[in-house]
Amino acid sequence: MTKNPLLPIFLIVFVDILGLTMIIPLLPFYAQSMGASDFVVGLLFSSYALCQLVAGPILGKLSDRYGRKPLLILSQMGTLAGFIVLALSHRLWLVFLSRIIDGATAGNLSLAQAYIADVTTPEKRAQSFGVIGIAFGVGFTIGPGISGVLAKWGYVYPILAACALSFSSILCTTFLLPGKTPSDSPGAVTPSERVSIFHPGQYVAYLRRPGLASLFLQFTCFVFSFSTFFAGFALFTQARLRYGPSQVGFVLLTIGVLAVPLQGKGLGWMVDKFGEARVAQAGFLASGISGVAISLVRNTAGMVVTAGGLSLGSGMVRAPVTSLITRKAGKHEQGVILGITQSLQSVAQILSPPIATGLIGLGLSNAWAFVAGGFMLCGLAFALRAHD
Repeated sequence: MTKNPLLPIFLIVFVDILGLTMIIPLLPFYAQSMGASDFVVGLLFSSYALCQLVAGPILGKLSDRYGRKPLLILSQMGTLAGFIVLALSHRLWLVFLSRIIDGATAGNLSLAQAYIADVTTPEKRAQSFGVIGIAFGVGFTIGPGISGVLAKWGYVYPILAACALSFSSILCTTFLLPGKTPSDSPGAVTPSERVSIFHPGQYVAYLRRPGLASLFLQFTCFVFSFSTFFAGFALFTQARLRYGPSQVGFVLLTIGVLAVPLQGKGLGWMVDKFGEARVAQAGFLASGISGVAISLVRNTAGMVVTAGGLSLGSGMVRAPVTSLITRKAGKHEQGVILGITQSLQSVAQILSPPIATGLIGLGLSNAWAFVAGGFMLCGLAFALRAHD
């Protein structure tokens, strides 16, 4: 068992994200092979997010009581079970069941964040959270490419590979992660700090706070835009460029590689030079213009440029806006703030996929691009107004 818990956390998050990003580009084509319409594909994405929204606070409270490690293993076992059901699916309802199982136990990332808070001091926490960001960025970069390669031999092969990765993640947690308990931690998120969808008053108090309200609106615009883009990307490229899962995977891989400099010191340099607010504004602008421009795409080069611009811009928005939100809250409110942002993201992931895929299914693919870009431009308006 390693003395440094950040290494196994990196491996756990990296392997989990790698498995997830191998599945997402494939899922629309896999569901279509069983008779799903474009709108139903969107409901598949929503079913996962809905279950995650309901189950997330429950898993968090259980981890407060029984410890992070046992609940993290339980969450990973749910992901593995969902992948196994997906691999064995021969009917559309089984595909839905697989996403429901995965969503109902989907606490891997939030539990990993809570574990880091448990075993690090507040002064080192931001730097430690960077481990998750790196693992997320690298996994998100190469996962679609691996899926694209394996999909050449059949839809089931990327799913089987995701199963293997999920199982290896369970082994990493079991044998490498120290079993630190919240009671021994310097900065654990306590039950009283958590926010639940069953207590909406907790949200309203923070959403009404002047300094936070605009930032939460910016974050909401960002997550709605990115969720709309990602949910509809495969179907848009299928309709516009006749892409299959392999081509979708390779384009996402290319976009991810282009974003690598931003995942390293590039973003830190920009924040140091221009400030978080200005960097976020530039990100909103770049993403908004790129998203709208996707409607003009007629070839792969154009898709890489426009989708890459939206992705790069998004990377300039998430971290600065999240950081600004946490700075506006007190030290003892960080758990609640994290819960609100995660819930806003889940709501976006519930509502936007059916809208995105429904528009594409109706032949309104340009409208999908306008929605993805439009939300970013709305975020820019809120950001500019707050900065004035």
